[in-house]
Amino acid sequence: MTATRTLPATALLATGLAGAALAQSSHGDMGKMPMGGSAAMHDQMQKTMADMQPAPGDAPSTKDFKEADMAMMHTMSVPYTGDTDVDFRTHMIPHHKGAIDMAKVALKHAKDASTKQMAQKIIDDQEKEIADMQAWLKQHGK
Repeated sequence: MTATRTLPATALLATGLAGAALAQSSHGDMGKMPMGGSAAMHDQMQKTMADMQPAPGDAPSTKDFKEADMAMMHTMSVPYTGDTDVDFRTHMIPHHKGAIDMAKVALKHAKDASTKQMAQKIIDDQEKEIADMQAWLKQHGK
């Protein structure tokens, strides 16, 4: 895709995902984003989302990481209910699924054994936490 073809989708995602991006504040430049829904925040979100688009010359692992990032950002766009217990779980589940997807990229592409070991631990831990959160939601009729 060209930048001009992806920009409208990027703008749409950026508008709807500011909260999700702030949850990822340790990821890239998002930790430097201004608070409060300002034009600068919107511009930074657009840049961040554009940076997640595949680019010519990206390493195969970078392409896979970018795909995982975009999928996570899309699935983290979950409506808030006003119930902290529910909102925490419904927003953490896609966040954890994103961590699993990124860990799978690491398993596929990493060369260092400790990276692969950490990735597998993340998958195991996050899958258990997702199952626990889903069970809680089901138990509470959500």
